[in-house]
Amino acid sequence: MANYKTPGVYIEEISTLPASIAAVETAIPAFIGYTETDATSTPTRISSLLDYEELFGGPNNEDFDVVLNDTVNTSNEVTDRSVVVSMSTVTLFKMYYQLQMFYSNGGGDCYIVSIGDYIGGTVSQSDMTDGIDALEQVDEPTLLVFPDAVSLGTVAEYGQVIQASLVHCNKLQDRFTIADMYGTDATAFRGELGTEYLKYGASYYPFLNTSLNYGFDEGSVDIDTHNQTGGGTITSLALQTLTQLSADEPSLYRSILAEIRKQFVELSPCGSVAGIYARVDRERGVWKAPANVGVKSIIGPVIKITHEQQESLNVDASTGKSINAIRTFTGKGTLVWGARTLAGNDNEWRYVPVRRLYIFIEESVKKATEFVVFEPNDANTWLRTKTMIENFLTTLWRDGALAGAKTEDAFFVKVGLGETMTSQDILDGQMNIEIGLAAVRPAEFIILKFSHKLQES
Repeated sequence: MANYKTPGVYIEEISTLPASIAAVETAIPAFIGYTETDATSTPTRISSLLDYEELFGGPNNEDFDVVLNDTVNTSNEVTDRSVVVSMSTVTLFKMYYQLQMFYSNGGGDCYIVSIGDYIGGTVSQSDMTDGIDALEQVDEPTLLVFPDAVSLGTVAEYGQVIQASLVHCNKLQDRFTIADMYGTDATAFRGELGTEYLKYGASYYPFLNTSLNYGFDEGSVDIDTHNQTGGGTITSLALQTLTQLSADEPSLYRSILAEIRKQFVELSPCGSVAGIYARVDRERGVWKAPANVGVKSIIGPVIKITHEQQESLNVDASTGKSINAIRTFTGKGTLVWGARTLAGNDNEWRYVPVRRLYIFIEESVKKATEFVVFEPNDANTWLRTKTMIENFLTTLWRDGALAGAKTEDAFFVKVGLGETMTSQDILDGQMNIEIGLAAVRPAEFIILKFSHKLQES
């Protein structure tokens, strides 16, 4: 009680509202890979592709082979001209392109972990695991994405990276791994993933033909070969760069650019899927499966998976490691057509939205209950904490995250002496809270049953 000594009117504000739980972010990926500018492995938060370009640069420029074929008449006039453009090699570094796909598909804030630049020309398993370690002290990321991991030399190396990511997710319990299927051999890929912590990751297949163009430097792209046929000759344009042609031969310059722009980037699906996670979370909620959703900025999947082919990808009786397919459907376009974790045979953690919903609720409740640490371990604290959690879960139930006709069917929160704690627990300074959730699960298989009905009138 306040010690009032001077006569007068005093105001005291009484807090009557219970403490509340603030929902944490659910789709903030951390992209671990190589960048043009090596900004060390310090995780850096960005909110747009422009932020990325300012901090980390652009794509690794490609080397295009340009062949010019001219037919020249006796008057030394070009009567026919064709341009053939090809790529001798394709860059191993896909971070920039994956960021483009992330933002095209609905992505927002994310973290970039630069593990090196393009100069070395190789990708390293150890670099990627170092990048995972760098994220351990950063609280915000909720998804781990590896844009360059598919460029590793073997499926075994790729598997080691994903295993390290799953261990990391299990340790921190607040994030999830988006993996690509390495190569086309599902059996070999599954064999390199290990058996632990599979509930913290999901894999997607196949690669995508995107509508993105490869990066290049006009000052470095030149005409490699200038072939001439017919009765005359003209000055060879071999070794002329695009920069020179833009001033001297603008028509030819535009023709070469048009051919270069017909070369589209082929990418693994991880960046697109990360953007879809963010889009679905924002529009529907983390409890909605990120599936039956269109993939943007693509021409189509590299491989068209059939209904029968997906059976062995989606359900694998021997290993239980599910691989989510990306498929093309007539009239619908290209859709993500799977929502299983790598623990595809696990009844509890089979589905991506269930695992991510629990991560979301666990992390939100954990952060909100930190104020209780060192509070009296008595009935007043128990009631206050229980009410706070129940209010949060009731809101989620109303939003459709939890199943049940009423709140008692959707969740329970238990705390108290003789219910979740013993006298010894209290002596040990422990306050045990038990929370049960009836998470909504996706309707993966829709079975329509038809039968004949006899005429009755």
